[in-house]
Amino acid sequence: MKESNQLEKMNDLLRLVAPGTAFRDGLENVLRAKTGGLIVVGYSPEVMEVVEGGFSINCDFSPNYLYELAKMDGGIILSEDLKRILYANAQLIPDSSIASSETGIRHRTAERVAKQTGKLVVSISQRRNIITLYQGSIRYSLKEIGVILTKANQAIQTLEKYRAVLNQALTNLTASEFEELVTVPELANVIQRIEMVIRIKLEIKRFITELGTEGRLISMQMEELVSNMEEEAWLLYKDYAKEDNDDIIRELILGLKRSSDDELLDVNHIVRLLGYPSSMATSEELISPRGYRVLNKIPRLPNVIIHNLVERFRQFPEVLRASIEQLDEVDGIGEVRARTIKEGLKRIQEQVFIDRQI
Repeated sequence: MKESNQLEKMNDLLRLVAPGTAFRDGLENVLRAKTGGLIVVGYSPEVMEVVEGGFSINCDFSPNYLYELAKMDGGIILSEDLKRILYANAQLIPDSSIASSETGIRHRTAERVAKQTGKLVVSISQRRNIITLYQGSIRYSLKEIGVILTKANQAIQTLEKYRAVLNQALTNLTASEFEELVTVPELANVIQRIEMVIRIKLEIKRFITELGTEGRLISMQMEELVSNMEEEAWLLYKDYAKEDNDDIIRELILGLKRSSDDELLDVNHIVRLLGYPSSMATSEELISPRGYRVLNKIPRLPNVIIHNLVERFRQFPEVLRASIEQLDEVDGIGEVRARTIKEGLKRIQEQVFIDRQI
C-alpha cells in the first residue's frame, strides 16, 4: 500500500511539471538560461519558518516572470495551485540536522526544505542542466523528452508482445473450459501474464504523465492494447476465486498488486490468493469456472441474466450441458433468449478451437 501511495504522489508531481504546462515552460526557460533556480510550491507556516529575507511579489504566474526572477540568487515561492508568484529572492534555511544525500548546496537545501515542509521543491542545476523534484522522501530528476519517448516506445513494444502471449493463453484457457480440462497451473499461468501486462501498463502510464502533451500517441497505442484488461481480469477472478464475492475479489486484486515479481512467479502464492490450499499448486486436479467470462462474450446478454445463470447452475460445464428447456426455467430467460445462449456458446466454442490452432 505504501508503494502504491508513493506511485500516486509521483504521478501527481509529474502532472504538475508535464510538458505543455506553464510551469514546465518556466522551468525549461530557467534551465536553458543556465542561471539555476530553487522553487517552492506552496505557502504555509512551515514554509515561512525556513524563509529569511526576500520580498513579496504576489503576482500572476507566467513562465517569463519565473525566468526573470530566477536570475536572482534566492528561492522563489509559488502558490499551491501554481497560479501566483508569492515571494522571490528568498533565502531558504532548513533544519541542518535533516539528513540529505545531496552534495551541492542548492540540491541539499531543496531536499531538506522538502522533507521539513512536505511541499514540492524544484531545484534546477546551473552546471548539470538537470531539473530535480523533491517532496517528502521523494526525489526525481526529470529526463529529456526524447529519452522518455524512446523508453515509452520500447515499453509499448514489450506490451504488444506480452499482450499477444496473454491473448493466446486466454484462448487456450477458454478451450480448456469448454473441454472441462482446466488445471491450476494453467490458470496460474494466465493470472501471472495478466498481472505482467497490467504492470507494464502502469509503467507506460507514468511515461505518459511525464510526457504531458507529447504523450498522446503513446496513450492511444496503450489504450488500444489494454482497453478492456481490468474488466477481463475481474471476470476471470470471479470465475475462479474460491468465493464469488466482490469484496474478496478486490482483496485478491490488491494482493496481486502488492506481490513482488518473485511472488508473482510462485504458483503457490497465486493459489493462496485465490483462496485455495497450497497443495493444489502441484495437483493435477481439474478446476471449473463459474462462467462469467465466457457468458460475457455472448452479445447483448445482460449482466443480470449472467448472474442468474451462474446462481442457477453454479459451474460453467453445467450451463453448457443445460437444455433449452432448463435455460428457459432461469429467471429472466425465455425460449428465444435460451436459444440465443445455446447458439452463442456454440459459436464461441467453434471460434476458440479455430484460434487455438493458429
